[in-house]
Amino acid sequence: MFDKKIETKAGFVAVVGRPNAGKSTLLNHLVGEKLAMVSKKAQATRKRMNIIVMHGDTQIIFVDTPGIHKKERLLNKFMLDEALKAMGDSDLILFLAPASDKLIEYEKFLALPQSQNLKHIIVLTKIDHIKQGDLLKKLSEYQKYQENFEAIIPFSVNKGVGKEPLLSEISKNLPDSPFLYDTEILTTDNIRDIYKELIREAIFENLSDEIPYESDVIIERIEESDSLDRVFATIIVEKETQKGIIVGNGGETIKRVGKTARKQIEFFSAKKIYLNLFVSVKKGWSKDRESLEKFGYILQ
Repeated sequence: MFDKKIETKAGFVAVVGRPNAGKSTLLNHLVGEKLAMVSKKAQATRKRMNIIVMHGDTQIIFVDTPGIHKKERLLNKFMLDEALKAMGDSDLILFLAPASDKLIEYEKFLALPQSQNLKHIIVLTKIDHIKQGDLLKKLSEYQKYQENFEAIIPFSVNKGVGKEPLLSEISKNLPDSPFLYDTEILTTDNIRDIYKELIREAIFENLSDEIPYESDVIIERIEESDSLDRVFATIIVEKETQKGIIVGNGGETIKRVGKTARKQIEFFSAKKIYLNLFVSVKKGWSKDRESLEKFGYILQ
């Protein structure tokens, strides 16, 4: 007798929602690794990132996106365009809504042209932040839109609630397909992009509200060896005063940023890391199309 051929599924799932809805935290939890940038600051994620999760015979390619927000400066326009393009390119959308939010953000999502005719699942995040009765009330409120969504799933990373139901529901809604990527890889992003995001996260974490959003990171080079990788990176800011904030008195702040980033990179790479950080001023880079494109933010 011949074995029955195993049928597989694969597809792209755009993860969208307002800034700080918990997208990156959820994705890191699902994949079991620290890949997506997590910050309490809104609009920390700037570019799409593919994160691959295997669930039985399904390969789910999650697309982490910047939060959906109004266009302001050029960098914000790029971020919004990234989120909208991810929606249009995907087989399924996860709309993340903190359980304490009113339905206004979901109603804005439904009004977007990119959300039309695309299946989506609502994920109620941060359910551990509200009482059980309030959660039931919130679920009831969403029922008036039940014809629009495939499912609504309460989720809590802290409580470990919702992972299996969510992955199973996603799998049901993806097309039959051979796997699109090697089953051993976790992301299609290259090492430079991951290191860049880990350094950016360290900046956000260590500078609290002082950190200018007009900062970015360039990985200049990586020198690899069996026992130690040497990473050389430049932090870009727009003003000399911003450079002073990041460097700190006697270089104290930049050392703290470097220590945080190095630990994260070592954890990811499972190798010893030497990290050299330099701070450079490029005036008005976040408002200049040519500068944005040099940093990898290609505007349409």
